[in-house]
Amino acid sequence: MTTVCMTGDEAVAYAVKQGKVDVVAAYPITPQTIMVERFSKYVADGEVKTEYVCVESEHSAMSACVGSSLTGARVFTATSSQGLALMHEMLYIASGLRCPIVMGVANRALSAPINIHGDQSDMMGSRDSGWVQIYAENAQEAYDWTLQAFKIAEDEKVQLPVSVNLDGFIISHCVEGVNTLEDTSVENMLQTRKPMFSIDFDKPVTIGALCFTDYYYEFKRQQVEAMRNAHSVLDRVCKEFKDASGRSYGVLDAFGMDDADAAIICLGSTAGTAREVARQMRMQGKKVGVVKLWLYRPFPVEEITAVFKNVKAVAVLDKAVSFGAQYGALGSDVISALYKDGVEPKPKVFNIIFGLGGRDIQPSDLEGVFNQALEVAESGVVKEETVFLGVRE
Repeated sequence: MTTVCMTGDEAVAYAVKQGKVDVVAAYPITPQTIMVERFSKYVADGEVKTEYVCVESEHSAMSACVGSSLTGARVFTATSSQGLALMHEMLYIASGLRCPIVMGVANRALSAPINIHGDQSDMMGSRDSGWVQIYAENAQEAYDWTLQAFKIAEDEKVQLPVSVNLDGFIISHCVEGVNTLEDTSVENMLQTRKPMFSIDFDKPVTIGALCFTDYYYEFKRQQVEAMRNAHSVLDRVCKEFKDASGRSYGVLDAFGMDDADAAIICLGSTAGTAREVARQMRMQGKKVGVVKLWLYRPFPVEEITAVFKNVKAVAVLDKAVSFGAQYGALGSDVISALYKDGVEPKPKVFNIIFGLGGRDIQPSDLEGVFNQALEVAESGVVKEETVFLGVRE
Protein backbone atom coordinates (compact mmCIF):
# COMPACT_ATOMS: atom_id res chain seq x y z
CA MET A 1 0.00 0.00 0.00
CA THR A 2 0.96 3.63 -0.51
CA THR A 3 0.14 6.46 1.88
CA VAL A 4 -1.14 9.55 0.08
CA CYS A 5 -2.14 12.87 1.63
CA MET A 6 -5.60 13.75 0.36
CA THR A 7 -8.93 15.15 1.41
CA GLY A 8 -11.99 12.98 1.90
CA ASP A 9 -13.38 14.12 -1.45
CA GLU A 10 -10.09 13.28 -3.17
CA ALA A 11 -10.04 9.88 -1.46
CA VAL A 12 -13.44 9.06 -2.92
CA ALA A 13 -12.33 10.21 -6.38
CA TYR A 14 -9.18 8.07 -6.16
CA ALA A 15 -11.23 5.00 -5.20
CA VAL A 16 -13.54 5.61 -8.18
CA LYS A 17 -10.49 5.90 -10.44
CA GLN A 18 -9.17 2.54 -9.23
CA GLY A 19 -12.64 1.01 -9.55
CA LYS A 20 -12.58 1.44 -13.34
CA VAL A 21 -15.96 3.07 -13.48
CA ASP A 22 -17.52 3.25 -16.92
CA VAL A 23 -19.67 6.36 -16.50
CA VAL A 24 -19.62 9.33 -14.14
CA ALA A 25 -22.43 11.88 -14.44
CA ALA A 26 -22.47 14.72 -11.95
CA TYR A 27 -23.17 18.36 -11.23
CA PRO A 28 -20.95 20.40 -8.86
CA ILE A 29 -22.12 21.56 -5.45
CA THR A 30 -20.18 22.53 -2.33
CA PRO A 31 -18.72 20.62 -0.50
CA GLN A 32 -18.91 17.71 -2.93
CA THR A 33 -17.40 19.45 -5.98
CA ILE A 34 -13.85 18.24 -5.43
CA MET A 35 -14.94 14.62 -5.87
CA VAL A 36 -16.03 15.08 -9.47
CA GLU A 37 -13.56 17.88 -10.19
CA ARG A 38 -10.63 15.65 -9.28
CA PHE A 39 -12.10 12.74 -11.21
CA SER A 40 -12.63 14.92 -14.29
CA LYS A 41 -8.89 15.61 -14.20
CA TYR A 42 -8.23 11.85 -14.31
CA VAL A 43 -10.43 11.72 -17.40
CA ALA A 44 -8.80 14.74 -19.04
CA ASP A 45 -5.31 13.36 -18.37
CA GLY A 46 -6.21 10.00 -19.89
CA GLU A 47 -5.69 8.09 -16.64
CA VAL A 48 -9.11 6.46 -16.95
CA LYS A 49 -11.38 5.53 -19.86
CA THR A 50 -14.51 6.69 -18.11
CA GLU A 51 -17.26 8.53 -19.97
CA TYR A 52 -17.67 11.75 -17.99
CA VAL A 53 -21.07 13.39 -18.52
CA CYS A 54 -21.48 17.07 -17.63
CA VAL A 55 -25.16 17.68 -16.96
CA GLU A 56 -27.29 20.71 -16.15
CA SER A 57 -28.59 19.59 -12.76
CA GLU A 58 -28.42 16.88 -10.14
CA HIS A 59 -31.77 15.51 -11.33
CA SER A 60 -30.19 15.07 -14.77
CA ALA A 61 -27.08 13.55 -13.22
CA MET A 62 -29.03 10.75 -11.59
CA SER A 63 -31.15 10.33 -14.73
CA ALA A 64 -27.98 9.80 -16.77
CA CYS A 65 -26.67 7.39 -14.14
CA VAL A 66 -29.86 5.33 -14.26
CA GLY A 67 -29.75 5.04 -18.05
CA SER A 68 -26.07 4.15 -18.01
CA SER A 69 -26.49 1.56 -15.28
CA LEU A 70 -29.29 -0.13 -17.20
CA THR A 71 -26.89 -0.75 -20.08
CA GLY A 72 -24.65 -2.72 -17.72
CA ALA A 73 -22.12 0.02 -17.00
CA ARG A 74 -20.45 0.61 -13.64
CA VAL A 75 -21.66 4.05 -12.60
CA PHE A 76 -20.76 6.70 -10.03
CA THR A 77 -22.08 10.10 -9.11
CA ALA A 78 -21.72 12.54 -6.21
CA THR A 79 -23.77 15.31 -4.66
CA SER A 80 -24.69 17.18 -1.50
CA SER A 81 -27.51 19.04 0.25
CA GLN A 82 -29.84 20.83 -2.19
CA GLY A 83 -28.37 18.77 -5.02
CA LEU A 84 -29.48 15.58 -3.30
CA ALA A 85 -32.87 17.16 -2.66
CA LEU A 86 -33.21 17.98 -6.37
CA MET A 87 -32.22 14.39 -7.12
CA HIS A 88 -34.87 13.02 -4.77
CA GLU A 89 -37.32 11.87 -7.45
CA MET A 90 -34.61 9.94 -9.27
CA LEU A 91 -33.31 8.25 -6.11
CA TYR A 92 -36.49 6.19 -6.05
CA ILE A 93 -36.17 5.45 -9.77
CA ALA A 94 -32.60 4.19 -9.29
CA SER A 95 -33.52 1.84 -6.46
CA GLY A 96 -36.83 0.74 -7.99
CA LEU A 97 -35.11 -0.17 -11.26
CA ARG A 98 -32.41 -1.99 -9.26
CA CYS A 99 -29.51 0.10 -10.54
CA PRO A 100 -26.29 -0.59 -8.56
CA ILE A 101 -25.08 3.01 -8.69
CA VAL A 102 -22.57 4.27 -6.13
CA MET A 103 -22.92 7.85 -4.94
CA GLY A 104 -20.58 9.90 -2.79
CA VAL A 105 -22.46 12.36 -0.57
CA ALA A 106 -20.62 15.15 1.24
CA ASN A 107 -23.29 15.70 3.87
CA ARG A 108 -24.42 19.32 4.17
CA ALA A 109 -27.27 21.22 5.77
CA LEU A 110 -30.43 21.89 3.80
CA SER A 111 -31.77 25.37 3.12
CA ALA A 112 -33.45 27.59 4.20
CA PRO A 113 -31.66 29.60 5.50
CA ILE A 114 -28.83 28.77 3.12
CA ASN A 115 -25.90 27.03 4.76
CA ILE A 116 -22.94 25.27 3.16
CA HIS A 117 -21.65 23.48 6.26
CA GLY A 118 -21.97 19.89 7.32
CA ASP A 119 -24.84 18.15 9.01
CA GLN A 120 -26.66 14.99 7.91
CA SER A 121 -30.04 16.50 7.04
CA ASP A 122 -29.65 15.79 3.34
CA MET A 123 -29.30 12.02 3.42
CA MET A 124 -31.64 11.64 6.38
CA GLY A 125 -34.28 13.31 4.22
CA SER A 126 -33.77 10.50 1.69
CA ARG A 127 -33.31 7.66 4.13
CA ASP A 128 -36.33 5.70 2.86
CA SER A 129 -35.55 6.00 -0.84
CA GLY A 130 -34.28 2.42 -1.09
CA TRP A 131 -30.54 3.14 -1.05
CA VAL A 132 -28.02 1.27 1.07
CA GLN A 133 -26.46 3.95 3.28
CA ILE A 134 -22.93 3.89 4.69
CA TYR A 135 -21.31 6.62 6.82
CA ALA A 136 -17.54 7.18 6.97
CA GLU A 137 -15.63 8.65 9.90
CA ASN A 138 -12.59 9.93 8.01
CA ALA A 139 -10.91 10.06 4.60
CA GLN A 140 -9.51 6.54 4.97
CA GLU A 141 -12.94 5.12 5.54
CA ALA A 142 -14.36 7.18 2.66
CA TYR A 143 -11.79 5.58 0.35
CA ASP A 144 -12.29 2.07 1.71
CA TRP A 145 -16.07 2.17 1.70
CA THR A 146 -16.26 3.54 -1.84
CA LEU A 147 -14.36 0.51 -3.11
CA GLN A 148 -16.52 -1.85 -1.08
CA ALA A 149 -19.71 -0.07 -2.12
CA PHE A 150 -19.35 -1.20 -5.74
CA LYS A 151 -19.09 -4.84 -4.71
CA ILE A 152 -22.08 -4.55 -2.39
CA ALA A 153 -24.25 -2.74 -4.93
CA GLU A 154 -23.43 -5.06 -7.84
CA ASP A 155 -23.87 -8.32 -5.95
CA GLU A 156 -26.62 -10.43 -7.53
CA LYS A 157 -28.42 -10.69 -4.17
CA VAL A 158 -28.53 -6.91 -3.79
CA GLN A 159 -28.64 -4.95 -7.08
CA LEU A 160 -29.36 -1.71 -5.22
CA PRO A 161 -27.67 1.70 -5.22
CA VAL A 162 -25.31 2.60 -2.37
CA SER A 163 -24.47 6.01 -0.90
CA VAL A 164 -21.16 6.61 0.87
CA ASN A 165 -21.63 9.56 3.22
CA LEU A 166 -18.91 11.80 4.61
CA ASP A 167 -19.35 14.90 6.77
CA GLY A 168 -19.07 18.08 4.72
CA PHE A 169 -15.81 20.01 5.23
CA ILE A 170 -14.85 18.02 8.35
CA ILE A 171 -14.00 15.06 6.11
CA SER A 172 -14.55 16.34 2.57
CA HIS A 173 -11.97 19.14 2.80
CA CYS A 174 -9.56 18.06 5.54
CA VAL A 175 -6.27 16.45 4.44
CA GLU A 176 -5.26 13.12 5.95
CA GLY A 177 -2.88 10.32 5.16
CA VAL A 178 -4.82 7.67 3.26
CA ASN A 179 -3.42 4.19 2.76
CA THR A 180 -4.32 3.33 -0.82
CA LEU A 181 -4.26 -0.13 -2.33
CA GLU A 182 -2.22 -0.93 -5.40
CA ASP A 183 -4.21 -0.94 -8.63
CA THR A 184 -3.68 -4.66 -9.08
CA SER A 185 -5.12 -5.39 -5.64
CA VAL A 186 -8.23 -3.40 -6.48
CA GLU A 187 -8.56 -5.17 -9.84
CA ASN A 188 -8.39 -8.55 -8.13
CA MET A 189 -11.00 -7.56 -5.57
CA LEU A 190 -13.30 -5.46 -7.78
CA GLN A 191 -13.71 -7.12 -11.13
CA THR A 192 -15.72 -5.95 -14.11
CA ARG A 193 -19.43 -5.62 -13.46
CA LYS A 194 -21.52 -8.53 -14.68
CA PRO A 195 -25.09 -7.23 -14.96
CA MET A 196 -27.96 -9.64 -14.44
CA PHE A 197 -30.08 -7.77 -17.00
CA SER A 198 -29.19 -4.95 -19.37
CA ILE A 199 -30.57 -3.00 -22.28
CA ASP A 200 -29.72 -4.90 -25.45
CA PHE A 201 -31.51 -4.16 -28.74
CA ASP A 202 -30.86 -7.71 -29.89
CA LYS A 203 -32.41 -9.15 -26.70
CA PRO A 204 -35.14 -6.69 -25.76
CA VAL A 205 -36.53 -6.59 -22.23
CA THR A 206 -39.11 -4.37 -20.57
CA ILE A 207 -37.71 -1.96 -17.97
CA GLY A 208 -39.76 0.43 -15.90
CA ALA A 209 -43.13 -0.98 -16.92
CA LEU A 210 -46.36 0.59 -15.68
CA CYS A 211 -47.56 -1.25 -12.57
CA PHE A 212 -50.86 -0.53 -10.86
CA THR A 213 -52.44 -2.74 -8.22
CA ASP A 214 -51.34 -5.88 -10.05
CA TYR A 215 -47.57 -6.04 -9.42
CA TYR A 216 -46.33 -2.79 -7.81
CA TYR A 217 -46.58 -4.33 -4.33
CA GLU A 218 -44.45 -7.30 -5.38
CA PHE A 219 -41.74 -5.00 -6.77
CA LYS A 220 -41.51 -3.18 -3.43
CA ARG A 221 -41.40 -6.46 -1.54
CA GLN A 222 -38.45 -7.55 -3.66
CA GLN A 223 -36.64 -4.32 -2.79
CA VAL A 224 -37.21 -5.07 0.89
CA GLU A 225 -35.66 -8.50 0.45
CA ALA A 226 -32.72 -7.06 -1.48
CA MET A 227 -32.10 -4.55 1.30
CA ARG A 228 -32.07 -7.36 3.83
CA ASN A 229 -29.61 -9.26 1.65
CA ALA A 230 -27.32 -6.22 1.63
CA HIS A 231 -26.54 -6.85 5.29
CA SER A 232 -25.03 -10.30 4.77
CA VAL A 233 -23.39 -9.28 1.50
CA LEU A 234 -21.70 -6.37 3.28
CA ASP A 235 -20.30 -8.77 5.87
CA ARG A 236 -18.81 -10.94 3.14
CA VAL A 237 -17.40 -7.99 1.20
CA CYS A 238 -15.80 -6.63 4.37
CA LYS A 239 -14.03 -9.95 4.93
CA GLU A 240 -12.72 -9.90 1.36
CA PHE A 241 -11.58 -6.31 1.82
CA LYS A 242 -9.73 -7.24 5.00
CA ASP A 243 -7.84 -9.92 3.10
CA ALA A 244 -6.80 -7.32 0.52
CA SER A 245 -6.08 -4.38 2.85
CA GLY A 246 -5.74 -5.65 6.41
CA ARG A 247 -8.44 -3.18 7.49
CA SER A 248 -11.57 -4.47 9.23
CA TYR A 249 -15.09 -3.18 8.67
CA GLY A 250 -18.61 -4.29 9.42
CA VAL A 251 -21.97 -2.79 10.28
CA LEU A 252 -20.68 -1.01 13.37
CA ASP A 253 -17.59 -0.29 15.42
CA ALA A 254 -17.61 -0.46 19.23
CA PHE A 255 -15.25 1.05 21.80
CA GLY A 256 -15.34 0.24 25.52
CA MET A 257 -18.62 -1.63 25.24
CA ASP A 258 -17.60 -4.77 27.11
CA ASP A 259 -18.32 -3.20 30.50
CA ALA A 260 -19.92 0.17 29.70
CA ASP A 261 -22.73 1.45 31.91
CA ALA A 262 -23.45 4.35 29.54
CA ALA A 263 -22.76 4.83 25.84
CA ILE A 264 -23.04 7.17 22.88
CA ILE A 265 -24.06 6.03 19.40
CA CYS A 266 -23.44 8.24 16.38
CA LEU A 267 -22.64 8.42 12.68
CA GLY A 268 -19.61 9.85 10.88
CA SER A 269 -16.75 12.00 12.10
CA THR A 270 -18.20 12.63 15.57
CA ALA A 271 -17.23 9.09 16.54
CA GLY A 272 -13.51 9.90 16.62
CA THR A 273 -13.97 12.75 19.10
CA ALA A 274 -16.39 10.67 21.16
CA ARG A 275 -13.89 7.79 21.41
CA GLU A 276 -11.12 10.12 22.60
CA VAL A 277 -13.38 11.62 25.26
CA ALA A 278 -14.49 8.14 26.32
CA ARG A 279 -10.86 7.04 26.51
CA GLN A 280 -10.04 9.91 28.87
CA MET A 281 -13.10 9.27 31.01
CA ARG A 282 -12.34 5.56 31.30
CA MET A 283 -8.93 6.53 32.69
CA GLN A 284 -10.91 8.27 35.43
CA GLY A 285 -12.78 5.07 36.16
CA LYS A 286 -15.99 6.01 34.34
CA LYS A 287 -17.46 3.10 32.38
CA VAL A 288 -18.48 4.70 29.10
CA GLY A 289 -18.45 3.44 25.53
CA VAL A 290 -18.99 4.53 21.94
CA VAL A 291 -20.79 2.83 19.08
CA LYS A 292 -20.23 4.10 15.55
CA LEU A 293 -22.61 2.91 12.87
CA TRP A 294 -21.07 2.32 9.48
CA LEU A 295 -24.25 0.84 8.04
CA TYR A 296 -27.43 2.87 8.52
CA ARG A 297 -29.64 1.30 5.86
CA PRO A 298 -30.42 -1.53 6.17
CA PHE A 299 -30.56 -0.78 9.89
CA PRO A 300 -28.60 -3.47 11.81
CA VAL A 301 -31.18 -4.28 14.48
CA GLU A 302 -29.61 -7.48 15.79
CA GLU A 303 -26.15 -5.94 16.13
CA ILE A 304 -27.57 -2.89 17.90
CA THR A 305 -29.44 -5.11 20.31
CA ALA A 306 -26.34 -7.17 21.03
CA VAL A 307 -23.92 -4.26 21.55
CA PHE A 308 -26.23 -2.56 24.07
CA LYS A 309 -27.39 -5.68 25.91
CA ASN A 310 -25.62 -4.79 29.18
CA VAL A 311 -25.74 -0.99 28.94
CA LYS A 312 -27.97 0.97 31.32
CA ALA A 313 -28.21 4.24 29.36
CA VAL A 314 -27.72 5.23 25.73
CA ALA A 315 -27.39 8.72 24.26
CA VAL A 316 -28.24 8.73 20.55
CA LEU A 317 -26.59 11.57 18.62
CA ASP A 318 -28.50 12.90 15.61
CA LYS A 319 -26.84 15.45 13.32
CA ALA A 320 -30.22 16.20 11.78
CA VAL A 321 -33.69 16.97 13.05
CA SER A 322 -36.96 15.23 12.18
CA PHE A 323 -39.54 17.99 12.33
CA GLY A 324 -42.68 16.97 14.18
CA ALA A 325 -41.22 13.67 15.37
CA GLN A 326 -40.41 12.79 18.96
CA TYR A 327 -36.82 11.89 18.09
CA GLY A 328 -34.29 12.30 15.31
CA ALA A 329 -34.05 9.60 12.65
CA LEU A 330 -31.25 7.63 14.29
CA GLY A 331 -32.85 8.08 17.70
CA SER A 332 -36.14 6.61 16.46
CA ASP A 333 -34.38 3.66 14.84
CA VAL A 334 -32.30 2.84 17.92
CA ILE A 335 -35.29 3.05 20.24
CA SER A 336 -37.31 0.87 17.88
CA ALA A 337 -34.53 -1.75 17.90
CA LEU A 338 -33.94 -1.74 21.66
CA TYR A 339 -37.57 -1.68 22.69
CA LYS A 340 -38.83 -4.56 20.63
CA ASP A 341 -40.25 -7.57 22.45
CA GLY A 342 -37.66 -9.86 23.97
CA VAL A 343 -34.95 -7.25 24.53
CA GLU A 344 -34.20 -7.34 28.25
CA PRO A 345 -33.12 -5.43 30.21
CA LYS A 346 -34.17 -2.34 28.28
CA PRO A 347 -31.64 0.51 28.55
CA LYS A 348 -32.80 4.06 29.10
CA VAL A 349 -32.44 6.02 25.87
CA PHE A 350 -32.39 9.73 25.18
CA ASN A 351 -31.75 11.72 22.01
CA ILE A 352 -29.16 14.44 21.41
CA ILE A 353 -29.72 16.78 18.46
CA PHE A 354 -26.42 18.51 17.62
CA GLY A 355 -24.27 20.12 14.95
CA LEU A 356 -27.04 21.54 12.76
CA GLY A 357 -25.62 23.81 10.08
CA GLY A 358 -22.11 22.62 10.89
CA ARG A 359 -21.98 23.92 14.47
CA ASP A 360 -18.94 22.40 16.16
CA ILE A 361 -19.28 19.83 18.90
CA GLN A 362 -16.46 20.12 21.41
CA PRO A 363 -14.93 17.37 23.56
CA SER A 364 -16.39 19.17 26.58
CA ASP A 365 -19.85 18.87 25.02
CA LEU A 366 -19.44 15.13 24.60
CA GLU A 367 -18.09 14.78 28.12
CA GLY A 368 -21.30 16.44 29.30
CA VAL A 369 -23.36 13.95 27.27
CA PHE A 370 -21.46 11.03 28.78
CA ASN A 371 -21.98 12.40 32.29
CA GLN A 372 -25.66 12.87 31.58
CA ALA A 373 -25.86 9.27 30.39
CA LEU A 374 -24.05 8.09 33.53
CA GLU A 375 -26.57 9.95 35.68
CA VAL A 376 -29.41 8.27 33.80
CA ALA A 377 -27.69 4.91 34.23
CA GLU A 378 -27.45 5.45 37.98
CA SER A 379 -30.91 6.91 38.57
CA GLY A 380 -32.85 5.04 35.92
CA VAL A 381 -34.65 8.30 35.07
CA VAL A 382 -34.49 10.23 31.79
CA LYS A 383 -35.23 13.89 32.57
CA GLU A 384 -35.11 15.08 28.95
CA GLU A 385 -35.87 12.67 26.14
CA THR A 386 -34.60 15.07 23.46
CA VAL A 387 -31.78 17.55 24.10
CA PHE A 388 -30.76 20.27 21.63
CA LEU A 389 -27.07 20.39 22.42
CA GLY A 390 -25.36 23.77 22.04
CA VAL A 391 -28.37 25.70 20.75
CA ARG A 392 -28.53 29.41 21.63
CA GLU A 393 -31.70 30.19 23.57
